[in-house]
Amino acid sequence: MSAVLTPTHFTAEDYLSLERSATCKSEFHDGQIYAMTGASREHNLITINIAGELRSQLKRRPCEAYVSDMRVKAAEARSYHYPDIVVVCGTPQFEDAHVDTLLNPTLLIEVLSPSTEAYDRGGKFAHYRKIPTLNEYLLVAQDQPSIERYLRQGGAWVLTEAVGLDADVPLESIDCVLSLREIYDKVLSGA
Repeated sequence: MSAVLTPTHFTAEDYLSLERSATCKSEFHDGQIYAMTGASREHNLITINIAGELRSQLKRRPCEAYVSDMRVKAAEARSYHYPDIVVVCGTPQFEDAHVDTLLNPTLLIEVLSPSTEAYDRGGKFAHYRKIPTLNEYLLVAQDQPSIERYLRQGGAWVLTEAVGLDADVPLESIDCVLSLREIYDKVLSGA
């Protein structure tokens, strides 16, 4: 996340109106709009590799995957975010007829960047945890084959880690498995 665009306090309606006509993406939290930064080559490769794996595994199943441009609303946190990858199983629910703001994600994935890592782990995850339909959250490293997986179990979030190119990450919420070798293809030497 970047700096606040202005010191003005915005409503969610103001934000959506501005965002839908903007040439660059911004996120929103509690009245403030934050400009988003661009992604690195590694970030983009990892994102497309994950999306490709999910697309293949979710074929002919009642789940949809979105990459980067599907906004997610965390209503209780009064925030809107653009996760790197979103998966929703069942009927997608949207905020309005624009069909650009998902309300019921099942799985969210963030590829960590030096400028966003602390926020992805902290404030953003705190916002995401308030989404009742969210069951799984992944944090994917760019510089090494490592994924942290948080799975909702009752009122708790349980962390498991997958490290190394020979590791796999089971995604219980959507009944898929991600291979780190596939995720880091063309990103790390040896992948």
